[in-house]
Formats: sequence, C-alpha cells, structure tokens
Amino acid sequence: MIYALLGIAAAFCAYIQWGDEIPIPNFDHDINKKEAKYIHEVNKKAEKEKFERAKLNRNPSGYMTIEEYELLSTPKDRMTVEVDVPKTPIPADMVYVPQPAYKIVRYNNPPGSPEIELSKMFYQKRQQNAQGIVSPDFTKLVYPAVYYYPNSGSTACDLFVINLEEAKSNMDKILTANTIHKLSDPILSTDKTNDNYYTFRTLTPIDFNSDGSKLLVKEKIGNTRDGIWKTTPVVYDFSTGVSYDLIEVREAIIYYWKENKGLNLDDKRWDVYPLGFAADNSDWVIVNAVAYTGSTPVNLGTWKVSSKGEQSRLITFTNSEVQVSMNGYKLVKDGIVPSAITEKEQKELEKIEKAKVKQKKKEDKEEVKALEKSYKAKIKEMDAEFKESQKDYNLRRKIQGSTSGDEVLIKYKEIKAEQEAKKQQQLEKQREKELKALEKQKQKEEKKQQKELEKSNN
Repeated sequence: MIYALLGIAAAFCAYIQWGDEIPIPNFDHDINKKEAKYIHEVNKKAEKEKFERAKLNRNPSGYMTIEEYELLSTPKDRMTVEVDVPKTPIPADMVYVPQPAYKIVRYNNPPGSPEIELSKMFYQKRQQNAQGIVSPDFTKLVYPAVYYYPNSGSTACDLFVINLEEAKSNMDKILTANTIHKLSDPILSTDKTNDNYYTFRTLTPIDFNSDGSKLLVKEKIGNTRDGIWKTTPVVYDFSTGVSYDLIEVREAIIYYWKENKGLNLDDKRWDVYPLGFAADNSDWVIVNAVAYTGSTPVNLGTWKVSSKGEQSRLITFTNSEVQVSMNGYKLVKDGIVPSAITEKEQKELEKIEKAKVKQKKKEDKEEVKALEKSYKAKIKEMDAEFKESQKDYNLRRKIQGSTSGDEVLIKYKEIKAEQEAKKQQQLEKQREKELKALEKQKQKEEKKQQKELEKSNN
C-alpha cells in the first residue's frame, strides 16, 4: 500500500514538473472497433493458412480433406489411360540389359498356321492372353483370353477387341496396345459350362479379310486326354456385329464323300482346318479337310464356303492350286537393339530427365514466388480495406458526436465527397507525373538514337 502511494506521488510530481511532455496512453474501449480488428486478424490468419496449404499441395501427401479425397477417388475412364512403350527394366546391380527389337509380319503366314500357345504358368495363373492379330488398317487388335477351371480341368475362351490409338506409328500402336483399353464385351465366346472333365474350347483368330471388316476364327473343341473333337470355322462381321458358324462346309464334305466315295465320315476321325479368305474374293473362306484313318492323314480336299455359311464348293484335292490372302499383322521379336544404340538412347534419356528435373525446380520456384506475391497482395488489400473502414467508422463517430438527426448523413456525404475529390486530384497528379516521366524517357531515347545515327553517318 505504501509503495502504491509513493508511485502515485512520484507520478504527480513528474506531471507538475514536465506537464504535457509525459505521454498518456490512449485506451479506446469501442467494442465495434475491437470486433472489427479481431475479424480482420482472423481473416489474415486464414489467408496465411491458405497460402501455406497451397505451398504444401505442390507435392501432395496423404494429408487432405474429405472433399479432396472424394475428388481424387472419382472413377476414371480406363479408355483414356496413357500407356507407354514397354521397356525391359534394368536392375540396380546391372549396367546393361539387352533391349528386344521388334518387327511387324503377316499373321497368317503360312495360311492356316496360327495356333494358341499356352505357357507353363497358364495352369497356375488360370488365365492367359494369347497372341493377338492386328487389322490391315491398324485400327484394332483382336486377342483371345483363355481361362482354366481347375475343378474340372476344362478350358474356355473369349475374344476381345482393342481399338488402337490413331496418332502413333504402326509399331507404337501395337506396342502400346493394352488390355486396359479392351472393349468390355467379347465379340465371341465359347460355352463356359465345365461339367465335362478335361474338355477344352478355344477361339483362335486366323485372319482378317482384305478391308478388315470380317475376321475368320476357328473354334476348337476337344479333350486334353482324347485330342480334338471338332473344329468349326466362324466369321465375325464387324460392320453388323454378327457372327456366322460355317457348319455348312462340314455337312457338304460329309455328303460328298458318302455319295461319291461311299465313305461315311461319321465313323471316322476327321476335321477341317480354316486357311483364310480367298485371294480373289474375300467373301469366300478357304478350308482344308483331313481324315485320320491310319498312320498317314488322308486329304479330303480343299473347299471354299461363303462368309455367311450359305453355300460350299469343292475346289481341288491339291493345295498348290489354292490362293489364300494374308491380311492381318502381328508383332514378333527380331533380335536385340545394338548396345551402342541402347547406350546412346540411355544417355539422351538421362539428359532429358535432368532437363525435366531442372525445369520442374524452376517452375516450382516460380510457383512459390507467384503464391507468395498473391498472398502479400491479398494481405495488403485486406489491410487497406480495414484501414479505410476504420477511418470511415471514426468519421461517423466524430460526426455523430457533433450533430444529430439528418444532419449526420448530410455531413457524412459532404466529407466523403471532399475526400473522394482529393483522392481523384492525387490520382490525376500521379498520372501526370507518370506521363511526364514517360515523355522524358522517350525524349532521352530519341536523343540517344539521334546521336547513334550521327555517329554512323560520320
């Protein structure tokens, strides 16, 4: 208590001695101003958090809002997914790994030769995508997907289509064809009932016709312990989306040999082999028939059948006279890329990667600068608006303290008009000053050019 009284006495003595020279703090207890300042500080803090978050979002992490997560989790169209040309990966402990070279060759060469080749892993993975065939115009690729059912040891098959990308070379179109881009529904499917043990049903593409509108496929049905039971040629028409089973040719062969040779093929083991489309007319399919009556297969003739299976004709018993077209393509390995080329490509890729990293850093730095500039400009704008609003509020308080009624609004408008006029005058002066500076700079440049011109003339 004594110390408090002594402090007050000392302050009073100082006031008597120095008077108005002692600064007295100004405590403004206006609740509206305090609230406005608090809201202003909160908004500034929110802007700062927004700025910091924008910097963090340059390199996304697991931290995100529910809205951001849902946006990133929306389904994407698999048809638009970009696929790169596959490369053989190089392990960290190896310097060089040979890269395979490829070439495009005819698929059905020799005619009727395409077969599905199953790998050793087929029975473990229970599915395999076999060799595909590319249409003559390189717009689509058709491939068989083979399935294995271990409960019965049976096999089934689907035939899918992949539309190839247009803006690429033919080689890259095939290399970047991926099952992610396949059409959802298969164009052909075998029966998938697996109640018979060890049965297999496969669909093997043979060839396209010359314009790529039709595809010849052979459906093989058999048993892994008993061999092939029957092969049926099938033609799929892309223009109509309809397939035709060419069973007419089998019936025609049975009828011919029974009527002309007295041989009942129903009692024999025989089959047909689709060779392809006729070279002179793509509306006809060429097939060869063979009977297995002993150690040496017997040729039952080469036949042709219309692509819709409406009629069949015997062509010849000597295959050398038959002309079969080869229209589709496939990709095969053609050795390896020379090591010198691979190393050169690797060096070029490293240069490109370094340039990309450098460019990314530069862009990242510029992005941060832009974010910071935008943040500072926003804060400056908010401070200016707050300062202006506070001035306006103080003006209203001052007017309300000296006048009353409608005079408050009239006086407020008069003062605001005067302030606006002064502001406009200052802006005009600033513009005039800038124009003078520009004019002066222009005259200076003109004089400099004039001197350079005089020097060149001399």
